Amino acid sequence: MKPLAWQLRPWQWQLAVLPAGGLHAASLAWPGNGTALWWLQLLSLAVLCKALLAAPRRRDAALLGLLFGTSWLVGTFWWLFTSMHTYGGLAAPLAAAGVLALAAFLALYYAAACALFKHFSFTHRAGNALVFAACWLLAELARGVLWTGFPWGASGYAHTSGLLFPLARWVGVYGIGAAAAGLAMLVAQARRDDLRDPKIWGLCGYGAMVLFGFHAQRQLTLNNYRHEVAPMSVALLQGNIAQDEKFQPGSGIPLALEWYSRQLYASQADLTVAPETAIPLLPHQLSHGYLDGLRSWFSTWGGHQAALVGIPLGNEVQGYTNSAVGWSPDERSAYRYNKHHLVPFGEFIPPLFQWFVRQMEIPLGEFTAGTPLQAPFVWAGERIAPHICYEDLFTEELAAYFADPAQAPTVLANLSNIAWFGNSVAIDQHLHISEMRALEFERPILRATNTGATAIINHRGQVVQRLPAARQGVLTGQVQGHRPLTPYARWMSVTGLWPLAGVGIAVLGIALWQQRRQRLRCVKTQ
Repeated sequence: MKPLAWQLRPWQWQLAVLPAGGLHAASLAWPGNGTALWWLQLLSLAVLCKALLAAPRRRDAALLGLLFGTSWLVGTFWWLFTSMHTYGGLAAPLAAAGVLALAAFLALYYAAACALFKHFSFTHRAGNALVFAACWLLAELARGVLWTGFPWGASGYAHTSGLLFPLARWVGVYGIGAAAAGLAMLVAQARRDDLRDPKIWGLCGYGAMVLFGFHAQRQLTLNNYRHEVAPMSVALLQGNIAQDEKFQPGSGIPLALEWYSRQLYASQADLTVAPETAIPLLPHQLSHGYLDGLRSWFSTWGGHQAALVGIPLGNEVQGYTNSAVGWSPDERSAYRYNKHHLVPFGEFIPPLFQWFVRQMEIPLGEFTAGTPLQAPFVWAGERIAPHICYEDLFTEELAAYFADPAQAPTVLANLSNIAWFGNSVAIDQHLHISEMRALEFERPILRATNTGATAIINHRGQVVQRLPAARQGVLTGQVQGHRPLTPYARWMSVTGLWPLAGVGIAVLGIALWQQRRQRLRCVKTQ
């Protein structure tokens, strides 16, 4: 039986994986409408798998992984160029080189994964699928953890809908990415006469039944839950302050201060949320009475309204924090959340890179990290856990909040400002990241952003309301907290990512054992 394959030379496969990597990036948020295309993610990764099967040596496989990974990651976060060049003032060639260098560095994980797969590859199709899934899983985990982690655009984010999304409540985004990798390898190994093989049809039917079972179990669990607290009305503010004016005293700063204070005072919602650095000045830089007036307004409203607002805090001696403050009639003192997972180059300078940051004009480039596991903002019977900007990328850090079910968040709130990246696909990519967190933890998520995507996501991972990007506006709606813990939240809150890494290592360990066993058999037969 011959596989369905193109008879290409190694250099032709190397060229083929470059557009495949670009399509893999597009599957995370299709340019134009921002839709995540799970089927495109599978097909584009299947091209890499096909190339790996045809690769004669491990070093050829590594090169394929490097080319695919670099193309994929450049296509995923090309908008970093905008932040460095347009808003950071970095020369265009240096900004482009920086994006390419970061993508190529992170692609090394996938180069290693592809070389490892080639080392352990089998003639058995299921064995190849398992080994490739394990290698891909370990590469994704390494990218998400090492060097503070940068898991933006992990392959699992293409599956906020489709075949695999019900797995989120069990194994999360990394587990979904591994399952997708295994499926892609199976697709790559398809043969011409598989359509006439009843065993293949039986396996496909069994797989469909398993996925249907996960979907049905999820639906049954969600449909049988009865909410304990009445819905809470919310107002999410999107100021759309241009990034090149946001920190300018003569334009963006007075505009932000006036617009956000006006919306906060006028809001009739139970909870009003303003985005990251909505107030772009430190408290001592604000006019007298500005912050005290807002605090007094929400603290004395009579028990009906509260607010969460992004603002930088601190001083030169104690350090600065990227923070959110909360005011409510229930608390005499203001609630405070300090961002814990900081952005390299944007919020802290990695060692040996001071020269690079000096080339850019980014204000407040050195923040102090907040402590992990900060208390939620308690209001209207809900425990609201804020996180700032790309903190929602780190699923293992959010999962730690669910270790104690009695104190676990019932609502998640993301305060973001990704105007640094313009009106780009980054907005939709970040929205899909929040959708995946909602699927993993089955918690509603409130997204208040400067330029988008300001949205309300329910505990089923569905966007129920959203403001258009790059427009000023207020999104009003209702949110209802969710309390049961998903299996993913239960085990991840205790163990972190270690079980996933352990599964990947165990699969490769079994593959190594099988490989040595096969060699011994060959020696004995000789």
